[in-house]
Amino acid sequence: MKITVSPDWADVFVAELAEIGYESFVEFDEGVCAYVQKAQFSEDLWLEIVERYREAADVRYETAVMPRRNWNEEWEKNYQPIVVGGQCVVRASFHQIAEQHPYEIVVNPQMSFGTGHHETTTLMLENQLRLDHRGKRVLDAGCGTGILAIMACKRGGRRVDAYDTDEWAVANATENSRLNGCEQVRVQQGTIATVDLADEYDIVLANINRNVLLDEMPAYAAKLPPGGTLLLSGFYEQDVPELTQKAAGHGLVAKQTASRNRWASLWLEKA
Repeated sequence: MKITVSPDWADVFVAELAEIGYESFVEFDEGVCAYVQKAQFSEDLWLEIVERYREAADVRYETAVMPRRNWNEEWEKNYQPIVVGGQCVVRASFHQIAEQHPYEIVVNPQMSFGTGHHETTTLMLENQLRLDHRGKRVLDAGCGTGILAIMACKRGGRRVDAYDTDEWAVANATENSRLNGCEQVRVQQGTIATVDLADEYDIVLANINRNVLLDEMPAYAAKLPPGGTLLLSGFYEQDVPELTQKAAGHGLVAKQTASRNRWASLWLEKA
């Protein structure tokens, strides 16, 4: 949905749409583009929001269904290598890199999310660089390209499981894991409630949208032993208090927060 509205009101509509399942937002000069799964789209719910602010905000909108695209082709046009935390270079297989770094991750994104360029992925990778993975059991929830699972493997994770609901992501994460020599990364399709997982993980990684994180917080907490670590991103700075409160209700204590361009991450530990 492309929403044309004054900048003062863009954040209001982002917050309202996040409450009804919209997963991502991209701001532009005249407003914001909001994205939701086609099956969850309800024009009636949107019109209820518009009605609440009709007198105060001049809002116009248009909707369209996004076609599946070959993201690999798109990224080959625009995708540049990046360095995260001064320690990890993330590149595609067609890039040639001269400088050396302690970690190198090769990601061919195809139709999946997660190349390190988005602030949330960068925040997650930076947190992973500070977290000891050696000999640990790691779960990557909503893995996308598998970039976080690959980093867990390269950082010494003993067992690394990953899952995603999207079949393209599962195939892409599997391919990228093999490309990086991370054969111990096991990727499945489904949700945390349906895939075959271990009883416990020392580290759980989840870079998803706020609503999914809130819904699945009890499941993440249940998978962590005392002292286990949960790293979260995929949400805005204003969402941190709500996520922290939800986590506290399941024995998860916030240790660190970080942000970049209004996107945020949370580092939590099981009490």
